[in-house]
Amino acid sequence: MRPFGTIDFISFATAFQYTVLLVILALIFGGPLALLFAMMRVSRFAPLRWLSAILLQLMQGIPLLALLMFVYFGLPVFLGIRLPPLLAVTAAFTLYTAVFLGEIWRGGIEAVKKTQWEAGACLGLSSWHQFRYIIAPQALKIALPASVGFLVQLIKGTSLAAVVGFIELTRAGQLSAAATLEPLRVYLIIAAIYFAICTPLTLWSHKLETRLHGAR
Repeated sequence: MRPFGTIDFISFATAFQYTVLLVILALIFGGPLALLFAMMRVSRFAPLRWLSAILLQLMQGIPLLALLMFVYFGLPVFLGIRLPPLLAVTAAFTLYTAVFLGEIWRGGIEAVKKTQWEAGACLGLSSWHQFRYIIAPQALKIALPASVGFLVQLIKGTSLAAVVGFIELTRAGQLSAAATLEPLRVYLIIAAIYFAICTPLTLWSHKLETRLHGAR
């Protein structure tokens, strides 16, 4: 046992960097996959729609905690592949981001009126150029509030990475609480950090949502 002090704040600051890193990696790798997933969901090719629907149902039916446990503990058993904690949690959060953010973007794409596609076709644009120059900008505006809301959920969800030993903010709090025997103080500080990060993003999401409805 030791007193709570500067070393704990240094530990929190270091672990917070890993929390941010995990979020960034999930968005970097999951973002392109989310776009691919969204395009599959709205594809005219039925097998792609069916495959994406199956993936969506599968991911919606599996808790994120279970996904993390499977990637970290299950892959060595079934495939003989043991991933280090950072790689394992990045893989799990990438899948999580790809499917759920992709579904948000799918909703944004489908919210754009079909007449916009027709207008692009009348201008002689290819399907890709219709999407890139006409549909995507409007879909992005529609999906942005929900995307920011998902970012908040992603940040809070990173706390689950502690179960596989990845030392992010929550795991640092667990270690500090065990070392100092002051769990109340530790977790109040951890909660305050999450609150300080997530609250501005939540307010921004609400503001974007209000602007979107006002524009309509």
